[in-house]
Order: sequence, then structure tokens, then C-alpha cells
Amino acid sequence: MAKKEKSEKAPVKKEKKIGGKRYDTALKTVDRAKFYPIAEAVKIIKGNAKTKFDETVDIAINLGVDTKQSDQQVRGMVAMPNGIGKTIRVAVFARGEKAADALKAGADLVGADDLAEKILKGEMNFDRCIATPDMMAVVGKLGKVLGPRGLMPNPKLGTVTPNVVEAVKNVKSGQVEFRVEKAGIVHAGIGKASFTEQAIEQNIKAFFSAVNKAKPTGSKGNYIKKVSISTTMGPGIKIDVASLLAA
Repeated sequence: MAKKEKSEKAPVKKEKKIGGKRYDTALKTVDRAKFYPIAEAVKIIKGNAKTKFDETVDIAINLGVDTKQSDQQVRGMVAMPNGIGKTIRVAVFARGEKAADALKAGADLVGADDLAEKILKGEMNFDRCIATPDMMAVVGKLGKVLGPRGLMPNPKLGTVTPNVVEAVKNVKSGQVEFRVEKAGIVHAGIGKASFTEQAIEQNIKAFFSAVNKAKPTGSKGNYIKKVSISTTMGPGIKIDVASLLAA
């Protein structure tokens, strides 16, 4: 009789655990069902930010909008009272005197057709793009490159303007752009864990206020559904909206 072959057991795959010891420890300090007053929420996320790098403070706002409708889009710019703790690289499309003004104001890259050529070749080492109105014929050709990255200059956001000095200074000082995603969520980094509790609170309130004021006419019913904050490596904490509306 032929010997029966030994059946080989398939190796058992170990499931990866989400987070880690630090995350699990931080999670124990949060009641996931509770809506915290802003001051308490900020104190908790600062206390849990114990990594070797300066974690970013993120905010996410769930909105009652239907992003498929053109009259329910939410987008805008807001200046953070205390900056965002990050150096923003700015590219400016301008010529002549405006180009010189942009450089003096602190722009990192300034040019016209030459700048467009660099971008088409893949040189995208900047975080925000500004253009003077007369340069839009050049910038328009970069729509497929800049658009998907959220870098296309837009007059409604103040990034297509003859006043390049003011635009560059606003961006450099910590101006944050926000735009609702398909799922109806707006999120952004609004500071660093190393900021004081007061500075983080002020930035959160400034961002929330800007999004709240940007309510589209087509949105009916409850516009602000949920607000939560977190740090790069920490769990999210839901905030009581009433504490954000308080003076």
C-alpha cells in the first residue's frame, strides 16, 4: 500500500494590530462616545502626543452636504491666528515688477513660461501657487498637473490676484485652504502639538468658523454634523460644537 502523504498545514497569518502600545495607551484616555468641550479635547490630545517628532494637529468636520450637487460645494481659505508650525513654499506666476514684488515678499519660486516648463517636467517643490490675472493664459495650460494636486490658482481663494505681496504674505503666515471631499468631510492640519493649548484652541475655532460661514445655499438641515480633532499618531476626539460656537 502506498504511504499516505502527510498533509501540510497552511501557515497561520498573524493579523496586524492597528496602532501600537502608545496608541493603545492614548486610546484609554478617550471616551469615543463622548463629545468633549474644546478645552478638554485639546488638553487630551496634547497630553497624548509623545512621539519624537512634533505631531500635526488635524481637524475633521463632517458636513450635511451632497457633494454631487454644484450648489453644495464648500471651499475657502482661512488664516490661522498662530500659524501652522510649518514652512510653506510658494510659487508665483508673474512678470516684471510683480515678479520682483513676489520675490521681496518671500516667494520661493517666481516665473512665467519658464516656471510652467519646470512644472511640466515634474518640478513641483512648492505647497501653494499664486498667479497674477495676466498670467492665467500660461497657468491654464497646467490645469491637468496643478488641478489634481489642489494647486490651481483660483480668484475665489485669493490666489489669482494683482496684489501678489499680500497673497504671498498671507500664505507664508499660515493660511489654510479647505475643500469638502466626496464623503462630505473637510479636514486640514491646523497647527502642531507643541503649540500652547490656547494657540491650538484659537486655530481650531478660526478654522471651524470659516467652514461654518461657508455653508452653501443648497445645504438644508443640519450643516455641521460632527467635529473631531487628533494628532498625527493619536486617536480622534469628538468636540461639542456648542463649545466651538461659544465666544
